[in-house]
Amino acid sequence: MVGIVGYGTQIPRYRIKVEEIAKVWGADAPSYKKGLNLNEKSVPCPDEDTATLAVNAARNAMIRAGINPKDIGAVYVGSESHPYAVKPTGTIVSEALGACPYVHTADLEFACKAGSEGMFIALHLVKSGIVKYALGIGADTSQGAPGDALEYSASAGAAAYVMGADNLVAELIDTHCFMTDTPDFWRREHANYPEHGGRFTGEPAYMKHVSGAVRAILEKTNIRPEDFNYMIFHQPNGKFPVQMALKLGFKEPQFRHGLLTPTLGNTYSGSSPLGLAATLDVAKPGEQILMVSYGSGAGSDAFIFKATKRLDEVRNLVPLVRKQLDEHKIYLEYGQYAKFRHKILKPE
Repeated sequence: MVGIVGYGTQIPRYRIKVEEIAKVWGADAPSYKKGLNLNEKSVPCPDEDTATLAVNAARNAMIRAGINPKDIGAVYVGSESHPYAVKPTGTIVSEALGACPYVHTADLEFACKAGSEGMFIALHLVKSGIVKYALGIGADTSQGAPGDALEYSASAGAAAYVMGADNLVAELIDTHCFMTDTPDFWRREHANYPEHGGRFTGEPAYMKHVSGAVRAILEKTNIRPEDFNYMIFHQPNGKFPVQMALKLGFKEPQFRHGLLTPTLGNTYSGSSPLGLAATLDVAKPGEQILMVSYGSGAGSDAFIFKATKRLDEVRNLVPLVRKQLDEHKIYLEYGQYAKFRHKILKPE
């Protein structure tokens, strides 16, 4: 039996509203808000990057896990905004936690599902018995070109998961995946901003892969949509996951707690892992949770977890997701936001 031993998150305090972005570009804010089911997004401070977000999320996960950092045998950080092109984020996280030097570390990249990749590898390394504990992290300070539709949603945040075989807060029931070569979203080397295939990113990309992963794991486990108490899909906006959930037979109470995009934006590699964390914040022992990620290029990872009694004991040891998301927010004007983003993309 393996699963989640501890989990933690980090969300920046800064925000910008859809209206503020639309005002600068002469766009129709109500149309964007309705079309994306999005009201505002998080913005990283100039001194916040994937590494700092990952470290803080991992520290919160370690508090809930209550383990010795030296027992962590592997650390995997999934992101498409690693601060260095050549230097791993994972070594920074491992050193900050006190897990060095006997720890296997790697940075992962698969668009928005790099975080679930780390979780997948961490779980199965523990299951194989190679390591006692492994850490999987999804973190991003995602980019959207000025004026592009992505600018309204690309945000920042991180979620970290300590995987192990004892003292679980959520037991792993099963995993599955669904992959194809579907170039709906990409960023070339040295390009500051990604490009996307517009409407092609919907049905042939997101919808096909999420539904494919869901149907595959349901068939594999012989579990029905109505058997889940909660489900989380990757959230490129607030519209796609809701459409997909309803189409596959899920109901609003199942996805309500994990749907963060309307007030958080798309945290890319942190998206579905953050939704899972918000769900664990409210889940009761014995309840079943389905999480399905999505990454452009393209693929989805599916996980089924069952909450345990220990979850009630540790969840309030660190701030819950909704507390980080809803409290102490600082709103930016577009000029401040542009200055923040410029310093992040081109540090002095």
